[in-house]
Amino acid sequence: MAERSGPFWDAMAGRVSLPPAAVTLGFELLRVDPDAGELEAAFTATEAFLNPAGAVQGGFLAAMLDDTMGPALVATLASDEWAPTLELKISFLRSAYPGRLVGSGRVVHRAGGVAFLAGELRDDAGTLLATATATARIRSSDRSGRGHPS
Repeated sequence: MAERSGPFWDAMAGRVSLPPAAVTLGFELLRVDPDAGELEAAFTATEAFLNPAGAVQGGFLAAMLDDTMGPALVATLASDEWAPTLELKISFLRSAYPGRLVGSGRVVHRAGGVAFLAGELRDDAGTLLATATATARIRSSDRSGRGHPS
């Protein structure tokens, strides 16, 4: 099988740096199946992510879920395609605390230039913390290599 390329595959192979947001979240690829449109990643929630109640602030959990579902789709795309998130819905089920969190994302349905995604975020013990759904628009990259949602 030919080596895959594109922003996702180049970052996973170390040919380019991970995006700064992924670095901040402590992104670690655990498993990817582009044929099934599935991805599993671990994140490191640090003390810097805490809200005044001592739990991980929900925006960080949303970012982790987005950084799980989006790459599940991007891993399925051609090297000149990108998929900005158009809509993201999060259901927070339990508080999250500093440590390793594991996200799973999958492509639920893809039709034309739109994809529907789903994801879950669990703590290291496997307790479900949050679920999400998202809609993404599949775009061809412009000359700068960045997709645009408009």
